[in-house]
Amino acid sequence: MSAPPVPLGVNLSFCVKRWATPALWARLVREEIGLSLVQLTFDLVDPAWPDALLDGVAREIRVEAARHGLTLHSAFVGLAHYSFNQLLHPDPRVRDVAEAWLARAYRFAGQAGIPRVGGPLGAIASRPDGQEADAIPQADYRDLIARMHRLAEAGAAAGLTELYVEPTPLRREWPWTVAQAARMAGDVAGAALPWRYCLDWGHGTCEPLYGAGAGMEPWFSGLGDRVGMVHIQQTDFRLDRHWDFTRPGRVDPGAAIALQRRHGLAAAPVFLEVFYPFEQDDASVLDGVRRSAALLREACA
Repeated sequence: MSAPPVPLGVNLSFCVKRWATPALWARLVREEIGLSLVQLTFDLVDPAWPDALLDGVAREIRVEAARHGLTLHSAFVGLAHYSFNQLLHPDPRVRDVAEAWLARAYRFAGQAGIPRVGGPLGAIASRPDGQEADAIPQADYRDLIARMHRLAEAGAAAGLTELYVEPTPLRREWPWTVAQAARMAGDVAGAALPWRYCLDWGHGTCEPLYGAGAGMEPWFSGLGDRVGMVHIQQTDFRLDRHWDFTRPGRVDPGAAIALQRRHGLAAAPVFLEVFYPFEQDDASVLDGVRRSAALLREACA
């Protein structure tokens, strides 16, 4: 008897500054790319927009998703918000703003019928001498955990079911190791909503940080069922490339999905997450996403 397919979806990162409205991206995902599982990016919707506008966009997302038979799995913070230091900014006033921004993101997701929200949490400031510490200060970590507990309460109030942390390959962010992620999971256990992990193939394989032979297996084995989803793309294990699979690289889709299965994570959905230069023409972007989805669909089956 054959194993059930690994769920495959697409993050809407490729739509940014292109297919910007639900009416555009919903048809594209279903009819051109041939997928039905969607992860929204908050690069398409800013939770800081006025409530009346957000309420209208949430309705549009629900309508278009239903019209095209899409499942709205989750929403991630996107590149725009990620460019800030967020919940680890050295100024507590900025952390407060970032926490409020996430609470508004949860509110919007709940209204749009999106049950999960996640992304990286933040970055501490760099040191003047350019040397990077092996850990963030304990006071910053304790503050981060307290904010995660409050955010879980906000997410529950918004009707969400789960919140997600995406580990990144930066020493200034948290967590960037399996051990740190396991510790964090323990420190937020019992929160109003479960915090789980989204692992990214461009993050866990970063050899400049983790050394030669870096890979995803330690993350899968070390975090187990605390992993709820995976981001996949092509990369060279040198930087977080987020290429599509029309480019050569070191990620083999079949081997990647097989590894996930071996660690008992076949039920965790895999999302194609690719970024393109804004200057690139739309036709080649769509072709790259379409061809990458086809390769992944075969691997996931």
